[in-house]
Amino acid sequence: MKKTLVSALTTALVVGAASTTFAAANPFSDVPADHWAYDAVSQLAADGVIEGYGDTTFRGNQNITRYEMAQMIAKAMAKSDVSAADKALIDKLAAEFSDELNNLGVRVSNLERNADMVKWNGEARYTYRSLRAEDANKDGHKNRSNSDKLLFRLEPSAEVNSNWHVNARLDATTEMSDDKGDDGNVKLQRIYAQGDYGNFQTQLGKFGLYTPEQGLVFDDEMSGANVSFGKDLKATIYAGRINVSDDKGLYNGLDKDDAANMQGITLQYASPASKWTGGAAYYHLNTDAFKDVQNEYGTDARFKLNGDEKYTNGKNDEDNANIWSANLGYNFDGTSRLFAAYANNTTADNLDKSWQVLYNYKGAQAENKGTWGAYAAYRYLGTYTSIFGTEDAQVVGAKGWEVGANYAPFRNVVATAKYFNGKGIDSDRDVDTLWGRVQFFF
Repeated sequence: MKKTLVSALTTALVVGAASTTFAAANPFSDVPADHWAYDAVSQLAADGVIEGYGDTTFRGNQNITRYEMAQMIAKAMAKSDVSAADKALIDKLAAEFSDELNNLGVRVSNLERNADMVKWNGEARYTYRSLRAEDANKDGHKNRSNSDKLLFRLEPSAEVNSNWHVNARLDATTEMSDDKGDDGNVKLQRIYAQGDYGNFQTQLGKFGLYTPEQGLVFDDEMSGANVSFGKDLKATIYAGRINVSDDKGLYNGLDKDDAANMQGITLQYASPASKWTGGAAYYHLNTDAFKDVQNEYGTDARFKLNGDEKYTNGKNDEDNANIWSANLGYNFDGTSRLFAAYANNTTADNLDKSWQVLYNYKGAQAENKGTWGAYAAYRYLGTYTSIFGTEDAQVVGAKGWEVGANYAPFRNVVATAKYFNGKGIDSDRDVDTLWGRVQFFF
């Protein structure tokens, strides 16, 4: 790699001056207009790592040659202060255009090229969560539920060809309070094939489901397929099934369907040229398990309050969920953002609305030591709308304020702390949560 970097630095110095001479006798074919490299180079340009022609464009709809693409990649390879994500893009481009780079004097050996076909990322993390909720008699006493978990995660990604990759996620967990893991098993959380064709993308298998409302409706996985198309205005269509078994806390082990049929569509706008983002979505789910969703403080809290039949016996009578959502965001100066989202389950009779408003300042970057961020939010999470939403500090079925901060004390290490204080939406009982996590990325 040292030889590659030295060659790249040398090439970057001469390639600008040499471009006119070589272009006259260029032996390489054009890069097709739908080739994934255009999006990759555009992303690198947006991050300030690479430039196109002198005006940082690809000259409208004009195709560029493989030799010209290699020139840009050589300049990117000469950069040392790039993020891990940008470095991965550069490596992928270097593998694709290795022959052209070799002709430029930037050596990319077959061994290096093949090594890029399979990549392994992962993390080890510790998470602490302390939930305190007021007793049913509302005498000020709070019951407490604590959790100390260790997680080890591996995320391999294998290149099939220039358009397709296969990705996976494997998790192993341990509950530190009793020193017990998940029966010593490693759980396959995700496995999917992803195809990228310019402004079109598809995922097939079991993949992550985090929709544009930033965890208000979905922060989970689903099995099935999705397709996305568009650039600044992107539409995504989902179809498949999503787990609602007892480990989700949705119902008490009843002998019913463990998965819901799910279809959805999102339409989201985000452009580098605009400070505004926004979009709308619709999701339909169907399962008998929805009829027995409990409505006290949420699904992941695992906190049962006895002696209050009004809440512990209150159940949903509908096996469908029809959820609409909308979101709007504004980026102030590149370091801070204001975001709001609203969702409504039109099928439910109560606890059918969820909404959140949050202000975010900066954010810790794992690859950059010393970076940090903070946020403040108000969230209202209706049980029958945010069944699959994010539950770190706040729990579904509650409303209130949440604050948090994260910091990277060392490279590839991030520490996060969150605190929520609020009340149950239906019960009006006090509830607060202290949540912390330390992540080690590799």
